[in-house]
Amino acid sequence: MSNKHFNQLSRRERQIVDVLYREGEATVAEVRAAIPDPPGYSAVRALLGVLEEKGHVKHRRHGRQYLYRPTVSRSQARRAALKHVVRTFFDDSVEDVVAALMSIKSTQISAEEYKRLSKLIESERNKRGQR
Repeated sequence: MSNKHFNQLSRRERQIVDVLYREGEATVAEVRAAIPDPPGYSAVRALLGVLEEKGHVKHRRHGRQYLYRPTVSRSQARRAALKHVVRTFFDDSVEDVVAALMSIKSTQISAEEYKRLSKLIESERNKRGQR
């Protein structure tokens, strides 16, 4: 699923896809219960059908119900969404993203997280042959 197509989802479609990423898979009733101010059952079922036609979700039969799940893995979707945010709001600057994250007052980075981040940065530098 390309970022372009995901960004063209309506607010309701995005809410539904967000639920499916959080839950892994869900029935129409479960999706409906998880979205704010939900439309009726039939409307949610219809929206899931539209999302399936667009290629964003797929379903499998489980007894008398359908279980819906995203077609793209959570890690792929996470990377695509982050790439979009970095490009759109930070002009492709990883430094600006990290600075913004660290400036959020509620962001508490433990000593262990600093170590892991440092190792991650060092590993990437080594992969790219930078010093």
